[in-house]
This record gives sequence, C-alpha cells and structure tokens, in this order.
Amino acid sequence: MLANAALVVGAETFDIAPGFQALTLPPVAFLSALGAVGATVVYGLMARYGADVDRTFIRVAGGVLILSFVPDLALLAVDPVATVLGVVLLMIMHVVVAAASVGTLVYWGRER
Repeated sequence: MLANAALVVGAETFDIAPGFQALTLPPVAFLSALGAVGATVVYGLMARYGADVDRTFIRVAGGVLILSFVPDLALLAVDPVATVLGVVLLMIMHVVVAAASVGTLVYWGRER
C-alpha cells in the first residue's frame, strides 16, 4: 500500500518514533499486503458461501479493524521505544488498509 509507505516515510522524516521497528517499511509493507490479501480471501469465501455479502463483509471488516488495534496498543506496554504517536500512526495504517480493501472489494467490485 503506497499510502502506508508514505506514512512511514513521513514518520521517519519527522522522527516520530526513532528506533520503533514496527514503524519501518518492511513490516508495514508486509502486514499491509497481508491484511489486503486476507480481506480478499474472506470476501471471496463470503461471496461463494454467503448471502448479503457486501453488508456482512463491511461488518466483519469493521470488527476485525477494531480487533487489529489491540496488538498496536500492546506495543506501548512491551516496546520501550514505542510512542503514543507512533502507535496511533500504526492504527491509522490499519484504517488505510481496511478502507482500501472494503472500497475495492465492495464498492468498486459492484461494477462487475
């Protein structure tokens, strides 16, 4: 996700969380891609086996998004270099992936 890569560059430029490895390009790129692929797989399975797929997927994606904040918040307790601003930025990155995934799969996908 290019938007998340831009957020990483911005975080590095403004020295938001120096030494905070979770806010570097390799984990952000990998986990952003993993989230998008996971959303695609879930949507595909729901489309194959479920009814009212778009509405259900939006709800599931919202729930997963909220749950995805838990590990980020835990970083504040276990990573001494984690900063509140750095963790908030990670949470924003989750929102970016969720919005892109839902937007692509539900809204853009309607034009099929």
